[in-house]
Amino acid sequence: MNTQSHSKSTSRSLPIALLRARETVMAPIRDMLQDINLTEQKWRILRVLDELGEVEQSTIANEACLLLPSLTRILRSMETDGQITRRQDSQDKRRSMVKITEEGRRILANNLAASLAISENIETQMGREKLDNLLDLLEELQAVKV
Repeated sequence: MNTQSHSKSTSRSLPIALLRARETVMAPIRDMLQDINLTEQKWRILRVLDELGEVEQSTIANEACLLLPSLTRILRSMETDGQITRRQDSQDKRRSMVKITEEGRRILANNLAASLAISENIETQMGREKLDNLLDLLEELQAVKV
C-alpha cells in the first residue's frame, strides 16, 4: 500500500518545509560566518546579548534557541575569546549573568553590512508585505500548543 496516499507529500509537510526554508535563509549567513570563523550559535548569542543587554543564561538559551547545556559550553569558549563576560548574580549565586563585550560588538558591527545585505536580498525577492506576513505567521505558529 502506498503510504503517500495517507500523508501529505514532503513538499507540503510543515516540518520539512520549515527545514527547507531555514536552509534557504541560513546558507548565505553560514557563508558570512565561515569568513569570520564564527558559528551560527555564537552569532545568535551575540545578537541576543546586543539586543537585550546583560541577561541570565536561561534567557539567552530561550531567545537564541539553544539547549542550556550546549549554551554553557559555547559561553565558555566565547568568554575565552573575549566576546562575552559572565558573572554570578549578586542576589542569587546560582544564576549566571552574561553580557556582550566590546569585542563581541565589534564582530557584529564589522558584519552588519553583510548581514543586512542578506536580509535585504530576501526582502527584495519576497517583498516586504509577504515577508511581514511570513514572520507574523511564524510567530503565530510558535504559540500553537501541539
